[in-house]
Amino acid sequence: MTALVIAEHDNASIKGATLNTVTAAAACGGDVHVLVAGHNAGEAAKAAAQIAGVAKVLHADAEGFAHGLAENVAAQVLAIASNYSHILFPATASGKNIAPRVAASLDVAQLSDITKVVSADTFERPIYAGNAIATVQATDATKVITVRTTGFDPAAADGGSASVESVTAASGEGKSSFVGSEIAKSDRPELTAAKIIVSGGRALGSAEKFNEVMTPLADKLGAALGASRAAVDAGYAPNDWQVGQTGKIVAPQLYVACGISGAIQHLAGMKDSKVIVAINKDPEAPIFSVADYGLEADLFTAVPELIKAL
Repeated sequence: MTALVIAEHDNASIKGATLNTVTAAAACGGDVHVLVAGHNAGEAAKAAAQIAGVAKVLHADAEGFAHGLAENVAAQVLAIASNYSHILFPATASGKNIAPRVAASLDVAQLSDITKVVSADTFERPIYAGNAIATVQATDATKVITVRTTGFDPAAADGGSASVESVTAASGEGKSSFVGSEIAKSDRPELTAAKIIVSGGRALGSAEKFNEVMTPLADKLGAALGASRAAVDAGYAPNDWQVGQTGKIVAPQLYVACGISGAIQHLAGMKDSKVIVAINKDPEAPIFSVADYGLEADLFTAVPELIKAL
């Protein structure tokens, strides 16, 4: 019984979500192999070989893998799928794009967003915005799984000594091609990888106030900025800052929620944070039910005072 992890990378290094997925794969039992499908991605393959717990790295190199197009990567996974009992992807935008194509082609049921491996064929996953946990048993010979990375500790990025084996690159159907990308540049940590996150909600009232109140606090803490769906919908913050069931799932060491009531969809995205601090003037706000520290106060007064104290 061998598990295959589909690595997320930038052709030079391995992304953090891969490390959490390796931990989940190891819990399935048996060896763990990692597929690095990229273009001129030798450095990424070497980095994958250093991950603790990885027995072998499969390196497929072709120009079609340069930008991680789902059709091309899925074709590569399918070319070697028969060798594996478990195929695991991080539950990120990329993983969620590729995994269903693989599962459909193999005619198996996909197991989405698992947070715990009970046994080789039994897994836990959240349902109803995380308010209930379903235990799911898979009977398919090949199990195609996406892993909620906040549910597993990352494997050590070094200490491993896996062999790197080159595999023949499979060609996709050519139904899509890469045209270009516009990537927002930021000096702040990436939201899903940040150890500290400061989030603002609808109570901030405007984009100007959001920037005026939240940015200095984030700067002081060296934190990433997040927002509730209500704040994003109102135009106070960009879409890629949204934390919640329909945004990003995060689990930082410290999560500071300012003016966020704590709707179910927001709690689903951040309640696994190690320490949660909530500032809200409504004593009945649901956010206080998950907060480790709650401050019933006007954020426009409390946050500047907090910044001074820091």
